[in-house]
Amino acid sequence: MSAPRPVLDAAATLASGLLFGFGLAWSTMIRPESVLAFLTFDDLGLLFVLGCAVAINLVIYQLVPRWRRQTLLGTEFQQRPFELNGTAVVGGILFGIGWGLCGVCPGPALAGLGAGNGDLLVALAGIFAGALLHGLWEGRRAA
Repeated sequence: MSAPRPVLDAAATLASGLLFGFGLAWSTMIRPESVLAFLTFDDLGLLFVLGCAVAINLVIYQLVPRWRRQTLLGTEFQQRPFELNGTAVVGGILFGIGWGLCGVCPGPALAGLGAGNGDLLVALAGIFAGALLHGLWEGRRAA
């Protein structure tokens, strides 16, 4: 089993990112006001988007590895272990609070920035600051 060629791997990554960004833009998830309308139950259109995302991920991460030995690029499937612990719960709560306050999460923020919404730089600064604080916290705990 050979690893994919770097150019093919990069092209597949770019195509996946473009498809993801297009999907976020098409669903209006790159607009914080759309997300906030969803979170306040004023517009449940994003519920369909969320349901489709969950269904697609279920198929890709749970079923495809049972049907195929390798990915389309010829690499082995990787396990994605997850342990539900206090850190994961607190992280999920903080993520949800941040998402609810500003209507932005990392993927749509980057896609929205790419679509020309410069206001999302503020949200991205907060996202990166939170990631930095998390890294410092975990580094301190590990020491």
